This record gives sequence, structure tokens and C-alpha cells, in this order.
Amino acid sequence: MNIINAIIHCVENPVIELVAEYKNRNRANQAGDALEEYIKDLFSGSLNLSEQERIKRHNEVFSYLGNNNNPPDMMLKYGDAIEVKKIESPTSALALNSSYPKAKLFSDSNMISTACKNAEPNWTEKDLIYVVGVVNKQNQLKQLCMVYGEDYCAAEECYTRVKNTIKQGVENIVGVEFSETNELGRVNRIDPLGITYLRVRGMWGIDNPWSVFHYIYQKNTSQDFNFMCLINEEKWQSLHNKQDLLNVQNQALIILDVQIKNPNNPAQLKNAKLIAFSR
Repeated sequence: MNIINAIIHCVENPVIELVAEYKNRNRANQAGDALEEYIKDLFSGSLNLSEQERIKRHNEVFSYLGNNNNPPDMMLKYGDAIEVKKIESPTSALALNSSYPKAKLFSDSNMISTACKNAEPNWTEKDLIYVVGVVNKQNQLKQLCMVYGEDYCAAEECYTRVKNTIKQGVENIVGVEFSETNELGRVNRIDPLGITYLRVRGMWGIDNPWSVFHYIYQKNTSQDFNFMCLINEEKWQSLHNKQDLLNVQNQALIILDVQIKNPNNPAQLKNAKLIAFSR
């Protein structure tokens, strides 16, 4: 299973009444959880399965299903990693909290859990798909986007350089006691009793993909649901089942050749496929 399967399943089974659909199946009561369950179903083809069959399918398809504290949300067995984000407005940015944007997922990252690192033998690097859903206040899924991190985010050193510069600056403040931390800093023994500490944390955010790729994609405002996906040409050629998507007979499905800006050097353009669907 890969992103092609997920796109086909989305075209065949777009779920707009997100919370209502998953609440009826006793799978999720909150919009964020329902979106994540829907993405699991899209990538695994488990939309219409019983709960027992669904659990078995997820075991077959995913090597890791994550938690809310560490990226990613899921990993396909010997395939891509997936990070799911929910926003309420098509103009909202994505809140990444303490985790900076990731072009790819690396097994030696200190931001991922031990279970994730050990989910597959000898893996070192995975392509990362950001899946972003716009869910309105009525818990309806209005827009869905899938984009690879390497087409959306700069390379890791761009973010770690800024993070480390700030961290070093904080730790060089004279007259305070610091301790080792993965955050920007932790100051100990602030008060005379030595019982108060201060955590210095980064809160990362990034513009959503619709804002970033506005120059190649605009939603169909006359439709209730809009889907958009970008796959760079190198990744597209590596997908063994891309012909299955090209064979889908649906007039609402559009596949275009486009050029997108290189996140590390916007003067360079990358060839990519834009896949769009609305209903």
C-alpha cells in the first residue's frame, strides 16, 4: 500500500461527515481523531471492514501507529511515514509544536519514540507525507491535502541551525543554572529554595499546503469537498502502481504535470504531478 492506494480510496469513498461517520462506528468522537482514523482507512483500504478485519488490515499495512506526543502518526511497512494535521480554516497555519518541519523522517531523530525506531529492522530514512485536513465547526471534512515533506519543507539543517543558535544563546546567559535537555533550555534552581525551574520550548508552525502551493492549485469553490495531492516526479516514477490511478474513470479526477519550487532553493523548479478531485 502507498499514496496511490490512498488517493484512489479517497476518490471512491470521500467521507465528508467525518465525526458522524466514525462516531457511528465507535472509533472517534473528536474531529482530529476521526481525521486520523480516516487516513488510516485510506492508506490501508479498510473503510468498509468490520472492526476485527480493520485491525487485522492495519497490522498488515502499518509497521507503526503513533501517539500524540511524537511524530509520525503512522508508518507504512517498508514504505512512507505519514503525519496527519487538522486545521479549522483553509487559511490557518499548521501548529507543529516542539517538532520542526521535516523533509524526511530519520531513525536517529531524538524526536521519535523508541517504538518507532524499532518498528522495522534496519530502517534509517523514510519519505514523509503530510496529510492536512480542513474540518469545519460542523465536523465536516471540507478539504484534504497530501504532500511530501521534501516538496514542502526545507532540509533538516535549515531548522536545526536556527534551533541550535537559539539554544546556545540561552545557555550562555550568565548567572543561571542550566541542565541538559532536548528543548531550547531548562533553567534550574531559580528561587532561593532551589525548587523552581523554567523550561524554554520552541513552538514551530508552518503555512498550510494550500497557501504554499497557491501558484499551482485553487480549490473548486462550487463543491463541498476538495482533495489535492502533490508528488514530485522522482517519487512518482518510483510508485509501482501509478497506472492504477491513471486508469481511474472519474471526470472529477484531474492529474496534471506541474513545476513546484524547491524548498531549499526557490530559484530551482521541480517537476511534479498535481492530483486534484472535488465533489
